[in-house]
Amino acid sequence: MNRDVDHIAEHLVPRASLLTRLLLRQSGTDIPRSEAGVLGTLGRGARRITDLAEHEGLAQPTMTLLIKRLEKRGWVARERDEADGRAVLVSLTPAGFAAVQEARAGYRAVLQDRLRSMTDAEVAALTTATDALGGLVEALQRGDER
Repeated sequence: MNRDVDHIAEHLVPRASLLTRLLLRQSGTDIPRSEAGVLGTLGRGARRITDLAEHEGLAQPTMTLLIKRLEKRGWVARERDEADGRAVLVSLTPAGFAAVQEARAGYRAVLQDRLRSMTDAEVAALTTATDALGGLVEALQRGDER
């Protein structure tokens, strides 16, 4: 078991990152991974830049520049937070939502094509791994220590 834990701890994140990069590249999307992550997060609702930076693991100045790029593309909009006039909320525009949907459709098509060429056992193993990964993500989001 410890050998499996060590193997997963060493290989999971680099392979997941590489998978994401490959899927985005092969899908033909023109959205860089960092922008895709932010757009995906904003798809779940408007956020403050500081919250986005923390969620995406970026420095606030870096996130501010990223938001400016997305704003120039017409994919996000900024507005004052009604609850706190000092804060700015960033939200997806309809064009941003469409860009997210198009990118997702592209990488899903690439992934589905590859999965269809795998054996039933390999797909079943990935189904189990995907479900376990979902549980790991939820535990990390809650801050579970188990």
